[in-house]
Amino acid sequence: MSSPSAYLTGQKEDKAITTALYILLSLFIFGVLILVHELGHFVSARLCGVGVREFSIGMGPRAFSKTSKKTNIRYSLRLLPIGGSVSMVGEDEESDAKDAFDKISVPRRMIIIVSGAIMNLLLGFLIMFIIVLSSTPQLSSNVVAQFKDGAMSSESGLMVGDRIVRVGRVYVHTGFDLAYEIMSQGYDALDLTVIRDGEQIVLTNVIFPVSTEGKIVIGDMDFFVLGEAKTFFSVIKHTWYRSIFTIKLIWDSLIGLVSGRYGFEMVSGPVGITRDIGNAARTGATNLLFICAMISINLGVINLLPLPALD
Repeated sequence: MSSPSAYLTGQKEDKAITTALYILLSLFIFGVLILVHELGHFVSARLCGVGVREFSIGMGPRAFSKTSKKTNIRYSLRLLPIGGSVSMVGEDEESDAKDAFDKISVPRRMIIIVSGAIMNLLLGFLIMFIIVLSSTPQLSSNVVAQFKDGAMSSESGLMVGDRIVRVGRVYVHTGFDLAYEIMSQGYDALDLTVIRDGEQIVLTNVIFPVSTEGKIVIGDMDFFVLGEAKTFFSVIKHTWYRSIFTIKLIWDSLIGLVSGRYGFEMVSGPVGITRDIGNAARTGATNLLFICAMISINLGVINLLPLPALD
């Protein structure tokens, strides 16, 4: 018969193993995202005729390195699995070489600079496509199907069958972005633009119930929406708008930080992201994929900002 202390020790060991696995999973995900990002710079540099000295994944001393005899490009895996780089001829110094980065046209230089971010955005969109494709047989629309008990929005004039096309000043196209906009704006009375019997109507001062998450007051959607049949075109539509929603979520978060609505304690660093990945992994593959899509799109958006230090 095992003792209580042995049981607790076993629990601690299992927790340590689980934490280590989540850290390894996070490093793998970051490694893939960085590889995709740097691959964008690498491929565009090659296509634009710029010489590449080294393609590296990670930072610090080289753990593995091999130089191509055909192109003379060194491919390296560095010790710390954080970051990556593409070293190009004439990128950080003046060079007389014909294939130097500073010798090509400005438009080609811009293509090389933004290609890493574009690759992260495309990867995020691809992951979102997989999420939508593998979701429930029906996708959520922006049409009101049924109100919850005591729905406040119903008392404000919203009706079953209304297709909500605008929340405040923001257009919505699916149940996904509809729920987000009500959550984001519904802490106060807002205007809804709906299509009712083929006619566009503006409902003013619609009130939703609110709740608090941490120190943030958010609106709660007090109705259910109709399902939308899953077809090729509806999957593409929902993939597009979920991806655009993710970009908007990032910008809203940045604006919320600047305006003071969100505190800086809500910003997740590497530790917070690792914890989020671990939580998502526990709840299933779909949530883990969504976190990966958000991180990839986040990287793409942040790296498109005109701040060289962020790349």
